[in-house]
Amino acid sequence: MLAWLGENWGNIVVLGILALVLILVVRSRVRAKRQGRSSCGCGCGECAMRDMCHTKTKNNEK
Repeated sequence: MLAWLGENWGNIVVLGILALVLILVVRSRVRAKRQGRSSCGCGCGECAMRDMCHTKTKNNEK
C-alpha cells in the first residue's frame, strides 16, 4: 500500500486539488441560486428564460 502511494502521490495531489475546485464551484452555484442571482452573470432583462430563473423576484410580481 505504501509503495502504491509513493508511486502515485502526484496523481493523488492533482485529483485532490481538482476535487476541491469542483466542490467550491458547486458551493458557489448553490449559494447564488439560493440568493436568487443569475448563473450567467449578466442582466436578465433581455433573457428569454428570465421567468424560469427568477420566479420570485420583484420584476416578475407585476
